[in-house]
Amino acid sequence: MTAILGGRAHGLTSLRLDDDLDDRDRLVVVGNGMAGARFVEEVLERGGGDSFRITVFGDEPHGNYNRIMLSPVLAGETAEDEIVLNSHEWYSDNDVELRAGVRVQRIDTAAKQVHADDGTVTPYDHLVLATGSYSFIPPVKGVHREDGSLLPGVFGFRTIEDTRAMIEAARTHRRAVVVGGGLLGLEAARALQTYGMAVDLVDAAPHLMSAQCDADAGAIIRAGVEALGITVHLSTLTGEVLGSDRVRGVVLSDGRELEADVLVLAAGIRPHTDVAVRSGLEVERAIVVDDQLRTDDPDVYAIGECAQHRGTVYGLVAPAWEHAKVLADVLTGADPTAEYHGSRLATKLKVAGVDVATMGVKAPERPDDEVLVISKPRRGVHCSVVIRDDRLVGATIVGDTRKVAYLTQAFDRGSPLPEERIRLLVDLSDGAADVGVAELPMDSQVCNCNGVSKGAICGAVADGCSSVGEVMDRTRAGKGCGSCKSLVKQIVEWAADGDVTEDVSASWYVPGVPLAKPALMAAIRARSLRSVSAVFAALAPDGAEDAKSKMGLTSLLRMMWGEEFVDERDGRFINDRVHANIQRDGTFSVVPQIKGGVTTPAQLRTIADVAEKYEVPMVKITGGQRIDLLGVRKEDLPAMWADLGMPSGHAYGKSFRTVKTCVGSDFCRFGLGDSTQLGIELEERFKGIEAPGKLKLGVVGCPRNCAEAYVKDVGVVAVGNGRWEVYVGGAAGATVRKGDLLATVSSPAEVLQLVGRFIQYYREHANWLERTYDFVPRVGLDRLTAVLLEDAEGIVAELDAAMQRSVDAYTDPWGADGAVPATPGQFRTSLPLIDLPKVPVR
Repeated sequence: MTAILGGRAHGLTSLRLDDDLDDRDRLVVVGNGMAGARFVEEVLERGGGDSFRITVFGDEPHGNYNRIMLSPVLAGETAEDEIVLNSHEWYSDNDVELRAGVRVQRIDTAAKQVHADDGTVTPYDHLVLATGSYSFIPPVKGVHREDGSLLPGVFGFRTIEDTRAMIEAARTHRRAVVVGGGLLGLEAARALQTYGMAVDLVDAAPHLMSAQCDADAGAIIRAGVEALGITVHLSTLTGEVLGSDRVRGVVLSDGRELEADVLVLAAGIRPHTDVAVRSGLEVERAIVVDDQLRTDDPDVYAIGECAQHRGTVYGLVAPAWEHAKVLADVLTGADPTAEYHGSRLATKLKVAGVDVATMGVKAPERPDDEVLVISKPRRGVHCSVVIRDDRLVGATIVGDTRKVAYLTQAFDRGSPLPEERIRLLVDLSDGAADVGVAELPMDSQVCNCNGVSKGAICGAVADGCSSVGEVMDRTRAGKGCGSCKSLVKQIVEWAADGDVTEDVSASWYVPGVPLAKPALMAAIRARSLRSVSAVFAALAPDGAEDAKSKMGLTSLLRMMWGEEFVDERDGRFINDRVHANIQRDGTFSVVPQIKGGVTTPAQLRTIADVAEKYEVPMVKITGGQRIDLLGVRKEDLPAMWADLGMPSGHAYGKSFRTVKTCVGSDFCRFGLGDSTQLGIELEERFKGIEAPGKLKLGVVGCPRNCAEAYVKDVGVVAVGNGRWEVYVGGAAGATVRKGDLLATVSSPAEVLQLVGRFIQYYREHANWLERTYDFVPRVGLDRLTAVLLEDAEGIVAELDAAMQRSVDAYTDPWGADGAVPATPGQFRTSLPLIDLPKVPVR
């Protein structure tokens, strides 16, 4: 990591012209954080590299990194190199001089020179201050040593150095106090927990996240935080830090003492204005700028968190990026009249597992402001909106963020709201499809992922698209993250004046049988249909078979009937027929089962011998900690199965795949539970279980998440004292989603039982090819919790029994029967299908 983040840039490239020969203006940027670096990117995008010689000063000895991602780095979820935005090489490649680790002391605005702490003097024609902010250290007795440095064990939380120091301290200490109940404090508290630390959170406000949320929303967040095992102390200050050689504890203003050997001060930030003050620029709360981000000196500008525009100082990254765009337009001449008029802020985040979205003001500010609140604390849901002059000026949503896309549109556009205000927060599926849609301008962007406007959606309807599905297929609206689907539906219904054709086929489980999954399963049971051909004959229009439906029906019937299922070879995909994964050149990959990623020297020798015997062109470690033998010829598969003598790892088909594990508690210094053994037990129990989509699992021995359990279909996390958290619906592929916490249980046996119940419920209720990361949000975590934990539908016993039947029906596809050709030509060579290039094609 040090090679990426540390060190200094080594001057300019050898191609840079001498100063006497380079007639470009000198553009100097003081600050290499997210605002300064983004500004340089915007200048380069506008061709500014031809007009300016660019020099960037940065206090830290790094390239530019994503400061927002420091919390995941602290938690061990993200590596330092993953948050790098612009490496040292990027600056060199773009002919930008990076003075990393060099602090600017003052600016001589008369001589137009920058004086740095390394003794250098750098001239400028245009100067941009992007000095950002620093962690506010409250004036608490004992927090500093006599020389002014922080007492050992006391940390701010602002830089990568702060993060590294906290990680080192957390690895060797056990109790932490975090001061600050805002987002940064909550993230720090949760992250320190991943090292097994006991954490107390202290905040002077009466509720958490007081800057963004009202008291009711803060109470819901507090409940979520305390459910994680973090102790919360509100309406109290830190009065004194105890300890002489290092922090030993804190005394609160109410007299209570908290033991601590790590103290994190996340009590807010302050703009870095010292350079501006020493240079004689106008400074109030921050550096005062006009609408073109210019200070009171015509050649000096300020952007980001150090800038004060129209009395407002923003502490978020979105306004900084808006600053960067406007200033780049002005200085490069792309738009010399460009102006910044302020930002309308809307944020969506996850705090200690709770979804939170905020925009605008959190409470009424004028006597005639309207407030609408729906609060359901027991369900962890709170929604409030502030309306002024029939416009939405603020909203806070906690726990249920389905309305965020709609509210954000109304907030951004300032469109008039309906008289019936309750429609803003009541689920739009109740018939209020036209709320606010008519007022949205045609150029308003509905789908941010694919850049689809309201006008494009209405145009598709005008062109003859008569259903929501057709419009989505035509325009790609709603085909990205999916958060805009409800708004797309509203616009389609509005544009069609209610004359919308129902997407009937969208509810069918498979395209060839016109029944939704519950009705299809009921019909199959009622008629005892045990084969794919029998289903077609009885339920398909005119008894016609449909090739696209066969895989889904095979999986469904195997789940329903177990050993009584009548297998038909043409109902399987090629992978399922030969128990290997077909590749693009017609060869196959073979993945033997290595439970939990744990192998033996004997297994490794066997795999190596087989790979040599059958001349396997590639042997690869997979992302799931398995060994993949790639390029196997079809005719070699039966003999290879026999020689390996190992069961299949099921790296094919829609089924239970692998369980990725970390080292666990036997060897890892931070392990809180035996993740390795639990991973083996999960893989042994559920091996080969068919499902509507593939299932990938992960088990980690502590919340540091080394095996990525939080982003698996099912993830299990040890949290200490024999307890395990079970997460569902995670993903880390084309879709990235952190799983939802389903429950915390007290033993591996309970994990096995709960995971089995969830998988069986998913098998019975998910659509064909619907992965868990779509299924879980569709069904809803509340419903899953009620059904699987509280037995609200009285089906838990049947779920357990059905899963046991499937487990009992398992047979090794690599066993004796699998090696016998179903037809004389089953294992006859099929090569070559296509001729792959052997070298990269240019």
